[in-house]
Amino acid sequence: MDIAHALMAAAWAGAVLGPVVAWWAWSRLGPQRPRVRLTGLVLFASLYVLGVWAFLIEPETLVVRHVRIESPAWRGPPLRIGVLSDTHVGAPHMSARRLGQVVARLTQEDPDLVVFLGDYVGGRERAGARSAAERQEIADGIAALSGARARLGRYAILGNHDWWYDGKGVETALWKAGAPVLDNYAQRIARPEGAFWVAGLADYASPRSQPSAAQALAAVPAAEPVILLSHWPDAWPQVPARVALTLAGHSHCGQVNLPILGRLIAASPGAGRWPCGRYDEAGRILYVTGGLGVSILPVRFRAPPEIVIVSLRGRP
Repeated sequence: MDIAHALMAAAWAGAVLGPVVAWWAWSRLGPQRPRVRLTGLVLFASLYVLGVWAFLIEPETLVVRHVRIESPAWRGPPLRIGVLSDTHVGAPHMSARRLGQVVARLTQEDPDLVVFLGDYVGGRERAGARSAAERQEIADGIAALSGARARLGRYAILGNHDWWYDGKGVETALWKAGAPVLDNYAQRIARPEGAFWVAGLADYASPRSQPSAAQALAAVPAAEPVILLSHWPDAWPQVPARVALTLAGHSHCGQVNLPILGRLIAASPGAGRWPCGRYDEAGRILYVTGGLGVSILPVRFRAPPEIVIVSLRGRP
């Protein structure tokens, strides 16, 4: 059992036994100490509710976030992009069955294009160190992505967890699911309203290549608009202004976003600088999704799992 599943077991034990322990402590303090009893009760109740919400409830929720982006580098009619990232199947809160339900919800939004931004695998262990049941669950999760329907297709990139597990195996499974993997590569998408390109960056954890916007965009004519996919927001500084929109994941929006203290977890320097949402710098636009799953800690607080529907249009 890894640390994430061990913490989940502890969370469930705390949820069940917590009220019993509180009742025992309440009875032991006695009525002669009312202030101590009341203070203890309020403190315990607050921690109990927050813990149950963060460990057991919020990670099981789903937000469908609609984002409208106007880009000066986009030409042609508006495009609706469905974005899924960081599914982490096999980690707590994300089974292949639940991911299938998420994919069905995404399809209900009727996007023109669907993109998957990496980290389909939960945990850090290599495939050879996993049980047959774990490997099958992960395979079923990737296969569930084939249920995403979009008239212009679906495209994918890999994340660090995928390479730690079995990058080439995950890549093969994505192709079988009908999601070509764009590894420092761009694909032209023809449509009656005007062609555009989808390009993808390699992952920093890849033993095959490092993310290179120059390589990914090499075949893209300057006159045609392009959308760039990057698992890590860290690669955004190398993206030129000719890119209409860069989409990234990896950050999980910090997973824990505390009032005043803010996000305590940064998966990388870029995730700390651009944790989630829209960012504009030097005429370039980045959107970072908080993704769906959990990593290391099976917790989300004020950073709910999300599907993002981006409506991309040109700006005069």
